[in-house]
Order: sequence, then C-alpha cells, then structure tokens
Amino acid sequence: MNRNQKLELTWIGKENRPKLEPRILLEDPEKSYHAQHRVTEHDLFDNRLIFGDNLLALKALEQEFAGKVTCVFIDPPYNTGSAFTHYDDGVEHSIWLSLMRDRLEIIRRLLSDDGSLWITIDDNEVYYLKVLCDEVFGRANFVSSIAWMKRVSPANDAKYFSSDHDFVLVYARNKSSWSPNRLPRGDQQNSYYRNPDNDSRGAWNSVTYTGNKTRAERPNLYYGIRNPVTGEEVFPPETLTWRYGKETHEKNERESLIYWGKDGRSRVPRLKMFLKDAESIVPRSVWLGSEAGSTQASMVEQKTLFPTPFATPKPELLLQRIIHIASQPSDIVLDSFAGSGTSGAVAHKMGRRWIMVELGEHCHTHIIPRLKKVIDGEDPGGITEALNWKGGGGFRYHSLAPSLLEKDKWHNWVINKEYKAEMLAEALCKLEGFQYAPSDAAYWQHGHSTERDFIYVTTANLSDDQLQQLSDEVGADRTLLVLCTAFRGKPDRYPNLTINKIPKQVLARCEWGHDDYSLQVENLPKAPPKPGQTSLDLGDIGAGNRP
Repeated sequence: MNRNQKLELTWIGKENRPKLEPRILLEDPEKSYHAQHRVTEHDLFDNRLIFGDNLLALKALEQEFAGKVTCVFIDPPYNTGSAFTHYDDGVEHSIWLSLMRDRLEIIRRLLSDDGSLWITIDDNEVYYLKVLCDEVFGRANFVSSIAWMKRVSPANDAKYFSSDHDFVLVYARNKSSWSPNRLPRGDQQNSYYRNPDNDSRGAWNSVTYTGNKTRAERPNLYYGIRNPVTGEEVFPPETLTWRYGKETHEKNERESLIYWGKDGRSRVPRLKMFLKDAESIVPRSVWLGSEAGSTQASMVEQKTLFPTPFATPKPELLLQRIIHIASQPSDIVLDSFAGSGTSGAVAHKMGRRWIMVELGEHCHTHIIPRLKKVIDGEDPGGITEALNWKGGGGFRYHSLAPSLLEKDKWHNWVINKEYKAEMLAEALCKLEGFQYAPSDAAYWQHGHSTERDFIYVTTANLSDDQLQQLSDEVGADRTLLVLCTAFRGKPDRYPNLTINKIPKQVLARCEWGHDDYSLQVENLPKAPPKPGQTSLDLGDIGAGNRP
C-alpha cells in the first residue's frame, strides 16, 4: 500500500448520504416552562428542549447555532445488540456507523472554534467510533479517551470479564484553540496534606528535591547541600541533579521549606508544598466512580425523580465534570441524545445555556417533569446540594415542523397544507439561507442575507403590475428574491428581482416527507465498490484505492 494513501473506515451504505430538509422549529407554549420569578440575576430562560428526530433537529439548529456551541455531550445507543432488533450483527453495525457519521458531521459544524465533543461509549464500538471521529474531526483534534469507572462492584455473573468501565471520547473542534478547565481539588487530593511538625502555615505535602536532568546536562545543579542536624554534606545521585540552583535553594532554606524527615536526619531533602498554595488539578484519563459518579448512583438519582426510572441514565456527577472541563457559565451545551435529560438538568444548575433533543416519549414522561423540578428548586438529588441550587430559569419546548412539501392525491409535490403564511416564509428563508426577520414597515421583507439582499415569500400569482411595484419599492440599491406559486410577465425585466416558482424552486433540494432518520435497514442500500477499490469487510480499516 502506498504510504500516502489515507486509511478510512468502510461499511455497507457509507456513500448513502441523506439530503436533509432544514425544518423550522415550532414552540408549544403549553409545554414550555419558566420559573414564576427570578431567583438570581444569572437565571437563564432561553434554553431549548426539542422533540423530534435528532438528525433533523441538528439540521434545524445549524443555521442559527453554527459555530456557537461550546460543549456537545452525547450518549448514543451503544449498539450492543439491543439497540436495533431483528438485524444480524454486520448490518446493525453499518446502520450504527451511518447514524453516527451523519450526526457527527453536523455537530462539528455547530461547535465553536474552542468547542469540544464528548461521547460516552462502551468497548463494543469505541474503536470504530474513534476512527470515524478521526475522519470527521481530523485525527489531530483527538484529545483523550477517558475510562469512566461506572461500576462500584464487579458483575460476578459475567461470562468473561466484568465490564466495569465505559469510555468517554473527547474531540476538539480545533485542538489548538481548545483549553480544558482544571478541576477543583477534592477531599481525596487534600487528604495527602498533613502537618506533622505543626508548621504555622498549615497542612503540607513534600515533593522530591531532585530533578530529571543529568550532571552532564546541568552541572550548575549538581552541588552539595548541608543537613542542619547531622552537618553532613549530601549530593544528588550521580546520574541526577537537584531541581533548583544554589540561589533558589538558599531562598528555600531561609523560608524553611526544606524537609529532612521526621527526625531531621534524612540523607535526601524534600520540598514542602502547602495546601493553601495548591492549585486546581489537571483532568486525568481515568475517572473513578467516587469522582464522577456510577451507574448505581444514577439509578438512585432516578428513583428520587421518577416512579419508573430511565433504563440507562448517566450520573449527574459525570455530566458536571464534563461540563466544568469543557465550558464556562452562559456557554451553550448541546445533547442530541437527551435520554432522561441529565445533561440539561446539570447544565441548568451550573448556569450554562442548553439545548436537548429527544424523540422518545420519555421526553414528556421524564425530561419535562425533571426540568420542572430543577426550575422549581424541588430536585433534591444529584449535584443540587453541592451547588446550593435553589431553582430558577426556564426552557422553551419545540417540535419539528412537518415537511414543507407533501404529495397531493395525484402524487404531485405541493406545499404542505399545515403551513400558514408565516411558517412558509420562515421555512423558505431557512432553505434559501436567509435570516427570517419579517419587517413591520415593508410587507415584502420576510428575511435578509445582507443589509441589501432580501427575500419575499407568497402563495399569490403575481401579475406584471405587482412585480413592477415590487421592483420600484425595492429600488436600485437593493435586491429581492421573490418566491411565489406563479407569476406573469418576463422576470428579466426587473434587474433587482430574482423570481422563482415554488415548489419547483426547491423540489430537488431535499428529501421531502422524510421524518425518520434512524436508518432502518430497508432504506440502506449496499453501495457497489468504486472502480479500482476493494470493498473491505464490514467495519474494517483499510485503504481506499489499492496500488
């Protein structure tokens, strides 16, 4: 194989990419919820809960939120054999990879330049997912593979090994622009600090006084240090040096930072480090259940919230740690596999804005009741006590609008009858890349792409006189895209107007009337190999065109 060839993951149907319709979102005020009054000046109300297919929902968010999301957390189906039923393992694997690829590509566009993606996954798909994320995000933007210890005790009924951990894959949108927040010190880290000599400066720990340079590399760091009790002059090992030069060492002595052991007779000095000066800690790649929660803890949390707990929840501590590392207050946190709503509940308590997407009915049976408790200050579990959460804020509930086009009884594509004038204008603005912003002053200004470029949407049949009036009102310094069902006259008569018929103008743009992108196997064709390309076994890593 040529060394310059790109390695890639291949699977059945990889080339089958959906032509997504950018749906508009419809708010349901009856399901939206806000606190009755402000609790603090930092309360956030413009959070979003979206009910619908998560691929269509991500596409619906793209125009408004591209480049604005700081942290994306997703807990997708693990594809353990129960995520999809009635399919053999090979085909199921392909469905899962396609499902993930299509979503990851939009997520990448939603992330800000300093944003990051966090994916929980088990070892059934983690290695394939890693290569897939390398392909979508670029291998250089891989940050870490974290082992989260999800179990507090072994599964003694396991056939081979007790599965005690899941993975958390971390990718940056642009690794050179991303910097993780450090973690606060906890009781475990502070427990290493003692005060055996009753130092007035408080608890301390000691660290080695030797450095990692050799005597040949740094001869100035190789010198004798006198033990004040024994009077003996000690030197570092022949292959090492002291960590500090003589001047710094003398300063350490004056400040009583040198520790010679309990009786003062040690042959190797150590340096005192005080708890009061200790910094926050860098995140590590192994997260214990005591630090980041466990599945057992998450089930306890669920039982305090719901009569029927969610089957596979993540603990609030896990989400708190991720959101703390990846974002700042008021940043946007997105979860497109919301489940029981843990990510939104935690983000809300932490003062982050959030967007969640969920298609299952637990959006209504679990997520909404849970968020209401959070907002009302009636959620006693999780991180509530640690953050002293008292409630406040709110969210808006949205559903995906139906498809813009539908087939009539003669199987012709027509504008969906559910679309009122405002919905139609907003949908076509989104489809054409315009910002929907209807003007109170000019009836023909439904949206704009620049300060001088506008769009007008109407179901009317426009006459030549009406078009001339539009052209006159728009003027020579502005342009207008006119979308109408029909018009009379010659459109090239009006240099400042572009006139197109709907639905003809948009027919080829999208897959209309497609509401389910869970990628059922019957919709997944087997893609033939390209000329000169060997089709690899499902999920194998291999070269595209072989030499």
